[in-house]
Amino acid sequence: MNIQALMQQAQTMQKKVEANVENAKKELANKEVQAESGSGLVKVTMTGRHVVKRLSIDPSLLEDEPDMIEDLIAAAINDAVRQADELYEETMAGATSGMGLPPGMQGLF
Repeated sequence: MNIQALMQQAQTMQKKVEANVENAKKELANKEVQAESGSGLVKVTMTGRHVVKRLSIDPSLLEDEPDMIEDLIAAAINDAVRQADELYEETMAGATSGMGLPPGMQGLF
């Protein structure tokens, strides 16, 4: 195989990876994760692209101290971010699987 054919093959593979990654990003924008804290008193819904779609606070919680409410909101958001990050990793790994990329390169996109 000559170098020109190898370069063309690499360019074709790059285009496929880019298209798969772009499709995966669109998919992530439509997928949602849900997290909660305080035994469900605070709930957060976030997309796989880290956009908070909904924040729900149980009315009974509003009678408590603001510091406690803030802590519960932060905990729920942090959990949603962790879940969105996991979803991102899974989706991106799927987008680049089967492309013949060496181990370790699949997570670069």
